[in-house]
Amino acid sequence: MNAPDYTALTQLGHPSRLPASPDEAQLERVANPDAAAAYVVRFTCPEFTSLCPLTGQPDFAHIVIDYVPGAWIVESKSLKLYLSSFRNHGAFHEACTMAIARRLVEVLGPAWLRIGAYWYPRGGMPIDVFWQTGAPPEGVWLPPQDVAPYRGRG
Repeated sequence: MNAPDYTALTQLGHPSRLPASPDEAQLERVANPDAAAAYVVRFTCPEFTSLCPLTGQPDFAHIVIDYVPGAWIVESKSLKLYLSSFRNHGAFHEACTMAIARRLVEVLGPAWLRIGAYWYPRGGMPIDVFWQTGAPPEGVWLPPQDVAPYRGRG
């Protein structure tokens, strides 16, 4: 069995600076080590931040990404840097959520992907955004996202 070739990765194992914007961020991928199996990969980002495009005030979210890989899996350091690149990016909650989802689909070509973005209140109202590519593949175990709805100081 041949060892995987990771020489194309530019961030993992190298010093990396935070990209100035999501457009500048480079999402990297590696070959799926078990492409014959249908399995779920989950990434959770409980401290996601972006900026309100009108006020410049920070917005905070708990983001959960689940996907069933196709030929590729996302390299996690590049995903962390990509998600962190939103911290100085001004966009509405819906735009941030959909940008993340579409970029992952574009780079990975997963068999299935869903994103749950649980945003903390803006103007006293939480805005949660959910999207998926379609029905999950039959037979995969899909755990619930289990992010509690916002309750304030209850």
